Amino acid sequence: MNKRNFIKSAAFSLAGASALLSLNPVIAAGNKTKGYKKIKHWIWENPDFEESKINQEKRFNKYYDSGIRGVFFEQDSESHFKSAKNAGLETHRWMWTLNRGDKELLKNHPSMYAVSRDGKSCADNPPYVDYYRWLCPSKPETYQYLKSQVEEILKNDYVDGIHLDYVRYCDVILPVNLWDHYNITQHQELPQYDFCYCESCRNLYKQEYGKDPLEIKYVDQSLSWRAFRYRMLNNIVNNLAELVHSKSKKISAAVFPTPEVARRIVRQDWTNWNLDAVFPMIYNGFYSEPVKWIGDAVEEGIHFLNGKFPIYSGLYLADLMNDNDFEIAVKYALDNGASGVSVFGKPSDSQLDILKKSYSLFNK
Repeated sequence: MNKRNFIKSAAFSLAGASALLSLNPVIAAGNKTKGYKKIKHWIWENPDFEESKINQEKRFNKYYDSGIRGVFFEQDSESHFKSAKNAGLETHRWMWTLNRGDKELLKNHPSMYAVSRDGKSCADNPPYVDYYRWLCPSKPETYQYLKSQVEEILKNDYVDGIHLDYVRYCDVILPVNLWDHYNITQHQELPQYDFCYCESCRNLYKQEYGKDPLEIKYVDQSLSWRAFRYRMLNNIVNNLAELVHSKSKKISAAVFPTPEVARRIVRQDWTNWNLDAVFPMIYNGFYSEPVKWIGDAVEEGIHFLNGKFPIYSGLYLADLMNDNDFEIAVKYALDNGASGVSVFGKPSDSQLDILKKSYSLFNK
């Protein structure tokens, strides 16, 4: 079971979904993309090892017919990868990056784990939920560990690329719709959720700025301390990107929904990553936002990236309560410049039909 599924939330409903199918793509996307652009869709998937080869092939062919052109597999399954490739899909390995609960690491390398502002390590005091075991990105051994993981994955010739997930710090502020779920009110950055204050991070920051971050009076307002943590993550991602590109493979990431939200609540500066594509998880229900906000989030990302690499809008099917919501979500994403959408959840045949129509519309 995928552990990103914190909580389901009702989505906002808006009339007029049929407008998507009547839009001229040059007019609809012109203001955001400077003219006609081709799109493609993606899907996140955890392979079912009990699924027959025949069913795999049928499903992946159906995906291809709907305009889906790539799959992110959370686990390695040669059968699924090859069935997807035979259907014409790109096959990328979806990799948990800094959230690593590996037993060997926890037992033998607890010093690699991030430490909260109140001095507790993720190795034995995970925040929020038990599987939140965050590695510290400032430690050289963290990069070396992740480098070895990527190199092992890319030994498989059926893997077209690496898709990074959980490439961030712990949520210092949870998305607002999760506050009630965890019985937390986070109007400020609380010490037990603020990372990382291990000796490595504190010493590196002190060498550069002359002060231990624990000595900063209003540390949650320190711009240099925040920027320091952006750089620690940037170094991890961009070094992994260089490695992946040296193997002539692609690299992408699932990130928080907008550049502003990502920097503010998980110290994730994704507009400065050297990726081939980015997949913001624009899960409107998590933020108690209407479906229309999906377009706003895409527009913000497009603006700050300024053409560096494409955005594919991540859509959480549990937030989109019916086909009308889903069709409108796709419409807002594409109209605001997304190069397609990526689906988290199992799409119905009717939802696949919506993807197919949007694909045909933008790829005439």
